[in-house]
Parts: sequence; C-alpha cells; structure tokens
Amino acid sequence: MSKLGIIIGNRGFFPAHLCESGRRQILSALEQEGIQAVTLPVEASKFGAVESLADAQKCADLFKAHRDEITGVLVTLPNFGDERAVANALRWAGLNVPVLIHAFNDDAGKMSIRDRRDSFCGKMSVCNNLRQYRIPYSLTRLHTVSPDDPGFRADLRRFVATCNVVRKLRHARIGAIGARPAAFNTVRYSEKLLEASGVTVETLDLSEALGWARRMKDDDRELQEKLNAIQDYTTVRGIPKESLLKMGKLGVAIDRWMQDKQLSATAIQCWTALEEFYGVVPCTLMSMMSNKLLPSACETDIAGLVGMYVLQAASGQPAALLDWNNNFSTDPNKGVVFHCSNLPKAFFAEQKMDYQEIIAGTVGKENTYGTIVGRISPGPFTYCRVSTDDLTGKMASYVGEGRFTEDKLDSFGGYGVIEVPNFQKLLRFICQNGYEHHVAATKAPVAAAIDDALATYLGWQVYHHEP
Repeated sequence: MSKLGIIIGNRGFFPAHLCESGRRQILSALEQEGIQAVTLPVEASKFGAVESLADAQKCADLFKAHRDEITGVLVTLPNFGDERAVANALRWAGLNVPVLIHAFNDDAGKMSIRDRRDSFCGKMSVCNNLRQYRIPYSLTRLHTVSPDDPGFRADLRRFVATCNVVRKLRHARIGAIGARPAAFNTVRYSEKLLEASGVTVETLDLSEALGWARRMKDDDRELQEKLNAIQDYTTVRGIPKESLLKMGKLGVAIDRWMQDKQLSATAIQCWTALEEFYGVVPCTLMSMMSNKLLPSACETDIAGLVGMYVLQAASGQPAALLDWNNNFSTDPNKGVVFHCSNLPKAFFAEQKMDYQEIIAGTVGKENTYGTIVGRISPGPFTYCRVSTDDLTGKMASYVGEGRFTEDKLDSFGGYGVIEVPNFQKLLRFICQNGYEHHVAATKAPVAAAIDDALATYLGWQVYHHEP
C-alpha cells in the first residue's frame, strides 16, 4: 500500500471551513484508492491545515518521522492556501519525493466571501514558489478538480505510479551476468550514468555462475524446489531431463547470487556461450523471474533491463524485453514484436517450453532447450526504452502506449502484432536518435506516469510519443 504525505493549504482571509470539508473529501478519496495518508491531526493546527511558519515546521517534523514510508506528497488547496507555508514544509521535510499539486473547484453558485475558494489562483502561487525553491512537482490533468471526480482518481493512480518509479530507480540494484555478446554493440551502456541516477550494477562473470551450477549436487534441496517450480510454471513435455536439471542448477546459482548481492533484476549473457559450454538456454529461468516481478533481460542489455524495471514499477505487472522486429503487411501503424523467448507467461494466453530455433542451427537443438514460446495475448501495453547517451552525458528514453492486436500471424518464439498510433513517426524518432532495437513493454497504460517520473524527478531526456 502506498503512503503519501498530505499538506492541506490554508490562508487566513479565505474561508477556513473549506479546509475542514476539503480534508474529509481528500482523505476519503485516498482511502478509496487504498492510499495511506500522513497528515497533521486536526488538533495540531486549524483543521489540520498548513498556514503559518509554525504549521510548516510541525508538518515537516511529521513527514521526517515517516521518511522511510512516504513515497510522495499531495498538496491540496481547499482555498487559496499559503504558498510559502507549503514550500517551507516541503523544504524542511527534505524528503526528495514527487509532489502532486491539487486545487479544488469553485462552485459558480457559491462565489460569496463565505464560500469562494480561489484555489484556481492559489495553485499558480504555490507552483511559483516551488519553482523558486527548486522543488519539482507534478500537476493534475485539470487545473482544478473535485476529489470525487473520476479524473482526479486517475491522477492519483498515475501519481502513485510515478512515485513508485522514482523510489525504485533511486535505490535500484541490478545484476549483469556475463559479458555482452561480441556482435551486440547496441547493448553498450554507461554504468556511471546509471549510478548517477541511483542505479547500481553488480557484475558476475559467466564462468562463475556456470562453475557454481556444475558443482551443485543432484540431490540439493533448493535444486529440487527449483525443478518443481519450473514444472509448475510451464509445460515441459518433450524436454530432456538433463536439460531441465541444467536449468534448475543454473537457476539456483542465480537465485543465491541475487540474494547475496540484494539484487532485484538481472541481465544475462546468452548468445552463444551458455549454449555451447553449458548446453541450455536461460529463457525459462528469466521468464520465471520476470513473472515474479524480478525482471530479467537477455543479451546483457542492462539499459533495456532498466526500461523493464521502470515499467514494472509503474504498472505493478511483469515487463518483457522485445525486438521492434518486422512490419505487418502494409499497415503503417502496425508491426511485429518478437523475442526467442524469455517473455513472462503473464504476456501469453498459452505458452510452453521449447528449444531455441535460431541458435539451434549453430550449436545443435540438444543444447538450446528452455525457451518459453507462444503468442502475446491482445490488450493495451506501454513501451519504454532507456539508453545511456554517452555523447551528451545524459540518460535518455522514450515512452508511449499501443495495443497488442488479434491479427493473424504464424511465427515462432514469443511474438505479437502491435498497433501504435502514428507509428512511423516513432520509428523515425528511434532511427534519427540512434536508439536500440530492443524495447521493454508491460501490459498496462502507464506512459504518463513514467514520463513524469523520468523527466520531472530524475532529469532524464524523455520523448513521450502521443497521437
């Protein structure tokens, strides 16, 4: 459950009774959305609102006491509000979390001195002061909106997603297992730029992981648990027992390393060392991790993994790494996405374990068992690509939304047909700016939250592709 700090703005010569009713409305809206609130009790100030320097200090002290729990702050203005008190409370609390500014609607039938809010105007003053204080903030889609409005509830959900992305990225620990495949210059990245955003990368030589796996005894308790988990996860009919055993041992080795290093995501070398020198693909293991919200990317694509991590944080659902792979007929707004595949099974209507058809031609079918194959089920999705732009020394990304369609297509691996509005413009942007062909996706519409998180609070370059 998310926990937000709440600042209720007040200004003495505006109707203070609106703070009392506004407080009830806001807290009710938060409760209905499953969001916990940290706010001044009504006895701490007039209606628990923040108006004076003393109120701001009390609010800041309260927020600091809950520093490890608060993921964001909602500033709500039932009347004009005192912009300096709001800014001081945020500065003194020093939480460094996202801030959402909300203002109540005035009622055109209640514009007397007793009931007039002027929140419309007060919101501008709050934003002006926060900009002076260099405190970044988010806005509701409508300038003023009732807490009971469905649009405001959508704003709350988007803001919570933004908070989750920011919080998780600033404390992310992810693992790179093995070197990037020699032919894949496209997965180069800068650890230093990621570290500057709070993302730490732990590395592991592939030989160490394989060494741990080979030393593991067949009767290892964790190994037996992993083998049971694999068979519970997917259909393994026709898969050699020796291949399953190798998968299980490699999976336990990775699990132990992740626990030891406190990692929540991985990118794994594949082409083609694992197949040649161990005799299995890691796709099922990666699919299982991604499905458990521990995203795992292939081809040691760390920047692509960060995109998966961002999408998962925003949606609370599994993310996958795909190729923008083919056109679909002559429809300019449709295309084919594909991987060989390690997609989480949440992406599929039906799936099964199989062998990796592409690599099999080089290393032999018997060394490539372990893919998860099937067609991606239809529905909305958000895509995101993250890149470390070493030429400018900045993090760069793009994000947008589309849908997986039901168009007929016969293929192999993990695949789907996608439709993206004004797709050709997006493709031109990708090529003109030298982005990679890998793209992360999650099956939920969360592009706006990601745009806000990456651009407003992390200072990344973000292109939000919209119709």
